[in-house]
Amino acid sequence: MIKAVRGFKDLLPEEARVFHWLEARAREILLRYGFSEIRLPVLERTELFARSIGEATDIVEKEMYTFVDRNGESLTLRPEATAGVVRAFIEHGLHTRPKPLKLFTIGPMFRHERPQKGRLRQFHQVDVEVFGAASAGMDAELVALALEILEAGGAGDLRLEVNSLGCPTCRKPYRESLQAFLRARRDRLCEDCRRRAERNPLRALDCKREECQVEYREAPELTAFLCEGCREHHRAFKAYLEEVGLAPVENPRLVRGLDYYTRTIFEIKAPGLGAQDTVAAGGRYDGLVSALGGPETPAVGFAIGMERWFLIARPSESPGLSPELFIAPLGEEARRWAFQLAFRLRKKGLRVETDHEGRSLKALLRQANRLSAQRVLILGEEELRKKQALLKDLSSGRQIPLPFRDLRDLANRILIEIRF
Repeated sequence: MIKAVRGFKDLLPEEARVFHWLEARAREILLRYGFSEIRLPVLERTELFARSIGEATDIVEKEMYTFVDRNGESLTLRPEATAGVVRAFIEHGLHTRPKPLKLFTIGPMFRHERPQKGRLRQFHQVDVEVFGAASAGMDAELVALALEILEAGGAGDLRLEVNSLGCPTCRKPYRESLQAFLRARRDRLCEDCRRRAERNPLRALDCKREECQVEYREAPELTAFLCEGCREHHRAFKAYLEEVGLAPVENPRLVRGLDYYTRTIFEIKAPGLGAQDTVAAGGRYDGLVSALGGPETPAVGFAIGMERWFLIARPSESPGLSPELFIAPLGEEARRWAFQLAFRLRKKGLRVETDHEGRSLKALLRQANRLSAQRVLILGEEELRKKQALLKDLSSGRQIPLPFRDLRDLANRILIEIRF
């Protein structure tokens, strides 16, 4: 038996229905906020991620699915979506459109990580990006948007953590201070953190090893190094959040695994998920568009992890599409009627199932219950002869006789009973 690749999970019908329901909630809210959907390829040139994410990050160094194709070109399955959205923004001249330009995309990402609950090697994200808005108000609007989307899927007990990574000007002295701190403790750090101390010291703070986190309790905080502009941006960001009743938790140790972030960063956590508790995360990346060859463009965005959102989702309505009507035909002629009825009713938007196998009434009712059908239409030789079908509500047990003249009349009477 051939099994799925480790870290690549099948979504069975009941799971896929919940995913579809969550995606629908996200799309509904994003459209209300003025976002447009963009669909991107899952395969990009490797240099796009090396230049945007950062060559000294775990994603680029360890986690990307990269291969050389038949033309000798290095290609990578996208490990995240922002770089691809920015590439499309530049390539198609989207910077000429009215600002702010609001885009979102939904789809799979790929990272070679150790699979565990809430973390797969193929995972899915709702990715949201805004180009051409530099204000702290837009940062706060996106945080509020992310929370609204998660809550629309029934997520509760969420924790919002925020920090500022400053700009290149104020980050340089902080980097030097942090690097000196890490070098002084080199012998007490894990191998990854020793390497990060030289190449990307901010990433060391994101280490999950307890022994390293103990050392980092005394590490310098970036907020102490912020320039006046970054300090004011961060103050305004938090003030905007408080205006709409959101209470962020300041986390000076919060960093992101991608090099392109500047100023605002945030994470939304669901404490009940355990180690992998970040459901949504994002921030500002004002220098990324120009770094990839586009014009100077401020930008901010976030991503929601679908698999983790799924784990905490509490659908307010059943995402399962159980049949509104199950037609139980008894006899060959009734099956022909049922076939035509199902066709007509589905064209009118009704969810209908029927039987083609000639099963008994008892078996058909059992099947209707298994499918969680709302109603059953019993249609046999006797019903056809008398021109009167029987419509049964499975939740209440109520039975309604439906007299009819012909097939069209019966279809209309069914629609009237179910829809009105």
